[in-house]
Amino acid sequence: MRDQAEIREQYEFLTEELESQEMRHEGVRKLFSHYRHALGWVLEEEEHL
Repeated sequence: MRDQAEIREQYEFLTEELESQEMRHEGVRKLFSHYRHALGWVLEEEEHL
């Protein structure tokens, strides 16, 4: 399982990528949005443990 620092790093990377002008294809944006949401959920769950 990934440690929290690695997950947070990936979450921040995805957030920056989604805000980038290069991320115009809607399907890619949707996929990254779902992945970012999942990572955020994992981070929240780990904070509560």
